[in-house]
This record gives sequence, C-alpha cells and structure tokens, in this order.
Amino acid sequence: MNRKGNLSMTTQLQHLTLPEDIQQKLLSYKEQPISPEFQSLIGTSGYETEDEAILFDAIIALAMGKNVLLKGPTGSGKTKLAETLSSYFHKPMHSVNCSVDLDAEALVGYKTIENQSGQATIEFVSGPVTKAMKEGHFLYIDEINMAKPETLPILNGVLDYRKMMTNPFTGEVIRAKSGFGVIAAINEGYVGTVPLNEALKNRFVIIDVPYIKGELLKQVLMSQSALKDEKLIDRFITLSSDLIVQANNGQVSEEAASIRALIDTCDLAAYIPPRRAIERGIVEKLDDDREKAAVRNIAETLFE
Repeated sequence: MNRKGNLSMTTQLQHLTLPEDIQQKLLSYKEQPISPEFQSLIGTSGYETEDEAILFDAIIALAMGKNVLLKGPTGSGKTKLAETLSSYFHKPMHSVNCSVDLDAEALVGYKTIENQSGQATIEFVSGPVTKAMKEGHFLYIDEINMAKPETLPILNGVLDYRKMMTNPFTGEVIRAKSGFGVIAAINEGYVGTVPLNEALKNRFVIIDVPYIKGELLKQVLMSQSALKDEKLIDRFITLSSDLIVQANNGQVSEEAASIRALIDTCDLAAYIPPRRAIERGIVEKLDDDREKAAVRNIAETLFE
C-alpha cells in the first residue's frame, strides 16, 4: 500500500479516536494482500451519523472478533454502515440477502458437474459463507430475520466461539481463517420477518441504527443526491422529519421514511416537479392507500 493511502487511513482512524491497539489492527489489515477476484467486494466508506458511537462501537466489536447485528428501520443506512466497516478494515464483504426462499445452497454453495477433457467430474462451488470463512473476510447477512427458521441453524457454529461449520454437501469441516467476521442486519417489525430466536440473538453484539435527521441529513442530500437547490432540500428534510414521526406512530410504514427513498426522490426533483418526484420515489413504493394519502397530504403542505 502506498504512503498516501496509509496517511489517509490513519487520519480517518484518528478522527474516531480509536484505541491505539485497535488502530494498529485496522492498519495491519490494510497491509494484507487481497486477491484480485475479491478486490471489488471491499466496501466504500460514506456512512454518516450524528452519533459517532455507532461506528466506533461497531469497529471495536469487529476488531475483537464479535459478530455485529445492525438493528434499525428500513433505509436507515445499515448496509452503508456495513460497507463502511468493510472499507475501514480493508476486507472484502461477501453478502447474503435473506428471504423465505433462502436455502443451504445459497449460503454454503452447491455441487455442479464439470466436463474436463471429456471426463465428467462433480465440483463444489463455494457460497458466500464458505468463501468468507476460508478467506478470513467479512460475511454480511442482510435481513437475517427474513430467513426460514430451518435455514438459520447452519449459521450456529459459524457465529459462536468455534467459528466452524460442517459443509452439509461435502462433509468438509470448515474452520474460519483469522480475521473472519460477521455483520448482520434486521428490519424489526417489517412484513415477513420473524423474531430472531434468543440462541441466535445472543451470538451478536447489537447496535441500533436510527434514521439520520436535520443538518446531517442535509449534508447527505447535498453530497449524495443530484439536487443542489438548498431551499428545496430544506423542504425535503421537513418532509423526512414528518414521515419519521408518522412511521414511529404507525401511520405509515418505514419504507415511507427511508433515507434511500428520499435520496431517490431528491435525484428526481433535480429534473421534475417535487410532488411528482415524491410520487415516483416514495408514494408508489407503498401498498396501502391510506399511507399513500398520508404522504401526499404532507407533500401538498410543503410543495406547490
């Protein structure tokens, strides 16, 4: 790694005032060579928060070998936080997006028939869990509480102190390489989710990731969206604040208050009227007509 990159990384870590031994551990990861095939899996930083303890605590936990569970509403920045952690540790992050269709093959891998020199052979293609363990990388499990309960036991050994797994398809016992870490995320109260059982939850350090608001949200919208009209951005911040209140009161779903949806809307508002942008970026993502009406009512009070 070049000296300039080293200085940049050091500056970022000093800003967080991390303990010296933790800083050195992160810098040592930066020095480790990464195979070209995994370079693109290293996340980019950019997570913004008013509470620096969120990022600080997540770094400390991962550096100590803990599994980290990010808990928060949809669109609050959990995935961006995971990518930022991948960037700080300079570790490729293998991702699993959970759903009711997730099975063992999607986690561990699958067998396939290869034809080499006229000979048919059965080969095993590693999945994200297997790759992350063998390479000492990060594993990111998004919406872990969307997975079928019968799928999750595969992860039990991966998540406890043993950090090992028996491949159900090959019988191979896989022990995680040093540096392996797990980051998972859940959207509580989201349709289709199931509560994590206590045994699984106890394998994590849990960090709450709330929505960003106010001046910080303004900075994010100014830097990450195509909209540069400051007065218009201020109105969108008011819209976001009102929607967060409505979401907390159960009057609209969390999707309506998603920061990701707000950025989409601001992008559109750089070129089309704000209320039409809100329709495309927020309203039409909702299924409930009452929720749609609630968002439209707020929009009408803020935008012509």
